[in-house]
Amino acid sequence: MITLTTYKWVPDFAQPLMRALRVRWALEEAGLPYDVRLVSLGAEQKSPEHLARQPFGQAPAIEEDGLVMHESGAIALYIAEKSEVLMPKDRIGRERATAWVFSALNSIENAVQELGSIIFFHKDAAWAKERRPEVEQFVRLRLGQLAEALGDKDYLEGRFTVGDLMMSDVLRIIDSTGIINDFPTLKAYKHRCESRPAFQRALNAQMEGFAVAA
Repeated sequence: MITLTTYKWVPDFAQPLMRALRVRWALEEAGLPYDVRLVSLGAEQKSPEHLARQPFGQAPAIEEDGLVMHESGAIALYIAEKSEVLMPKDRIGRERATAWVFSALNSIENAVQELGSIIFFHKDAAWAKERRPEVEQFVRLRLGQLAEALGDKDYLEGRFTVGDLMMSDVLRIIDSTGIINDFPTLKAYKHRCESRPAFQRALNAQMEGFAVAA
């Protein structure tokens, strides 16, 4: 059985956005049972035991049958290989689903993460106020390109894959900005992904885990 390592506590705003949710969601979509190991921020996070799971002292990480993995994208792909819900069987479908995972992490998340950092951690800083318009402009550029690629399809490849799981979760980072409202097809796409029962189970499990730990 897979064991997911995640944090015992993070600030309230970060709880529904933690990357461990991507792993939980993938596990729920794949119908795979899993255990959860909670790690506290600080000394335990920096302990040799945790660094052996996650070399940068972050979360999530997973373990299964002697395999230890970190990074949410790599973990999601590993889980996707176990489920046709997440990964098409045909070669072209598999390669394109994988490409969308990397697009989510490299082309979209890099942009929205900088905006998220400004909003959540530095919004009152003078440099952040100067930087934010340029960052927002770039985010809008990327979202426009994504919307064009999506077109009128329900999902990026016509059917839900691990690429949609990663992409829609990345889009959640900027929920508080309302920017996505200017891209109706992306807003509907994100809502479509979030409405999946597996996402709802994963989100509930993550939030309940923080509540119990508190």
